[in-house]
Amino acid sequence: MDLKCLFKPSTMAVIGVSTSQDSHPANVIYNKNHLRYPVKTFPVNPKGGFINRAALYQSVEDIKEKVDMAVIAVRSEFVSKVLEQCIKKGVGGAVIISGGFAETGNLKLQNRIADIAKEASFPFIGPNCLGIYAPDYVDTFFLPGERIISPDKGNVGFVSQSGGVLVDQMVKFAGQGIGISLAVSIGNKVCLRETEMIEWFDQDVETKVIAFYIEGFEKGEGRKFIEKAEQCSKPIVILKAGKSKKGIEAASSHTASLAGDYKVFPEIMKQYHVVEADNEYELTSFCESLSCYSDGINGNIGIISLSGGHGVIAADACELHSLPIPVIEQETIDTIKVKLTPGIRDIASLVNPIDLTGSSVDNDILTSAMYLLRDKNIECVLALLIPYSPGVSADIGAKLSQVARNEGKPMIAYVPNEDKYKIIIEGFELNNVPVASSVEGAVLMVKALKRYRPC
Repeated sequence: MDLKCLFKPSTMAVIGVSTSQDSHPANVIYNKNHLRYPVKTFPVNPKGGFINRAALYQSVEDIKEKVDMAVIAVRSEFVSKVLEQCIKKGVGGAVIISGGFAETGNLKLQNRIADIAKEASFPFIGPNCLGIYAPDYVDTFFLPGERIISPDKGNVGFVSQSGGVLVDQMVKFAGQGIGISLAVSIGNKVCLRETEMIEWFDQDVETKVIAFYIEGFEKGEGRKFIEKAEQCSKPIVILKAGKSKKGIEAASSHTASLAGDYKVFPEIMKQYHVVEADNEYELTSFCESLSCYSDGINGNIGIISLSGGHGVIAADACELHSLPIPVIEQETIDTIKVKLTPGIRDIASLVNPIDLTGSSVDNDILTSAMYLLRDKNIECVLALLIPYSPGVSADIGAKLSQVARNEGKPMIAYVPNEDKYKIIIEGFELNNVPVASSVEGAVLMVKALKRYRPC
């Protein structure tokens, strides 16, 4: 099944555009894409008419050009007819925004569109979904563009059963500086499911990490998901909802999912190297970390701080998440001490976590990081920076990134997420070193590397 027509379309028909209701979902989708994106967009309404002086096509079949994708936003009882018209026209695939199917108990209508699509090998997303968002390219979300905070183009592909969770997660990604290659809201996932999305993202050169928000699987679907995940060459991160009795009930009414018993889910995910996030905060941290590093580690952390308090907070977080902080070799300690600035040589604490104090300068941080990365007991270094420390320059992010690259081990930084420190943050991010906006967030990024261990 060729999905390029859906995720990289050249032309799109929006079916259900209203002549009287500007806020209708189809109108919002049409206006956004027609005015802001490169995909050529055609408005469709069976009654005809005009929208902003553009003529409405009465049927998708009336469009003379080839149509890659149709966005269907009509009442549920009309969807099957529109689907048949799309197939007859030779449309490549569809996004069915319309609700009113199995999530409201109308399973018969949902089965009808499933049968029509299956017989024609016609791919579609939904129903009961937002569809797809590709930065600077296409957007089928029926949400006004000025209301959405969208991440930049990046390498995380995100798939969600819930449109609301997807949009909310995009806000979190944008705030943390995480870019996405493609975001897909699959809703009731009648046709295209998580398994097909794994296949797409695995071959997509723009994607390095695949993230999922999952409410549940149908009978036998979970096994298929695991089989695809095992074959996938890229890290997969999952946020699983429907863990409690009430959560299972809510998932069933939301997207008609069978949430199932959560008890065995975490162990199965670990067995097949799928990284499960416990909450949205972990999902964000995990995606950022794995978008930079795709090799798993045992979790042995070396911590460098300019503040003893930050080191203590990091140590507590590491213990909470079962991440070891090993003893540094004496040779490493002696080498670092000799090379430190004379003014801090006798006041710095060189046990792990290392506390270089607020009197340190760039060279002290760089030296400590380099030899800590060379220590055989250390797999990853956390650099907890205090950018308001007088001896820290604006270039420290770029400099530390170079050290990590030369030593060939992962480094994760903590820098407060403020505009004033943007140049330091960008120094890391432009060199593919992830930056957390909290100490715990930095620890969670290491947790992701520990949870992901490729075969």
